[in-house]
Amino acid sequence: MIIPIPSNKQRFTIKLAIEALMPFELGIRVYDPRYAHSFYFKRKARFQKAKAIREFSIALPVSPEVLELHIFDKNATDDYAFKVHSFQIEKMEAEKGWASEEQHRFMEFAIGFSQKAGYVNPGFFDSADHEFLFQYLNKITDNFGNELITPARTHRKMPRVQISKRLFQGYTIPIRVAILAHEGCHWFLNTRSQKTADLCGIKQYLDYGFPTIEAVYAVTKVFGKNPEMVGASQVQRTKDVIDFIENYKLNA
Repeated sequence: MIIPIPSNKQRFTIKLAIEALMPFELGIRVYDPRYAHSFYFKRKARFQKAKAIREFSIALPVSPEVLELHIFDKNATDDYAFKVHSFQIEKMEAEKGWASEEQHRFMEFAIGFSQKAGYVNPGFFDSADHEFLFQYLNKITDNFGNELITPARTHRKMPRVQISKRLFQGYTIPIRVAILAHEGCHWFLNTRSQKTADLCGIKQYLDYGFPTIEAVYAVTKVFGKNPEMVGASQVQRTKDVIDFIENYKLNA
């Protein structure tokens, strides 16, 4: 089932309730149908029994001109396993005043780039006033030409971010924004600390209105693709992010 949404670059939340008519695995995607690799939301959910109803809240603090909401059975070609119990679109409030004007400008530039990163060619991308620079590479490599698994990295002494297209193409737009917000915090705070950059970037990301679950995915995405990297420091890093998000939600 595909539902067209005339989003018109507005901020809003999709409220959706799905009723299972039999056990099945649900897939939900929200995307810009005009461009490849332009997903604003991707999720799956397993329904264990018939008559179960689950509610989903899809926060979209940024959107393109048009969107499509695709609701589907991941293991079948038809929609016989479920029905849409309810569907609403609610206007989202304006983002909070969370940082300096410079950080706001970086975030807007990062969001704009994240929306087009799935389909543009590698190259250099300047902000409108040439304040920030993104170098979009096919992949990020070390001095010997070996690919690095990091999706992005920042020079702490200048506002320049290198980004891996190979990795970024597989991420949703919110995950791309969370990663770039993290990289921006490395530069703004002049810090090498991953925890400091994680929590700074996630706060900016959440204050803008992006969904909390994607922030966790942004931290764990690299580790999931590279399980040999997972260790005590990565586990603690993920725990710190989750604790921060829980405290943020309690104080929102």
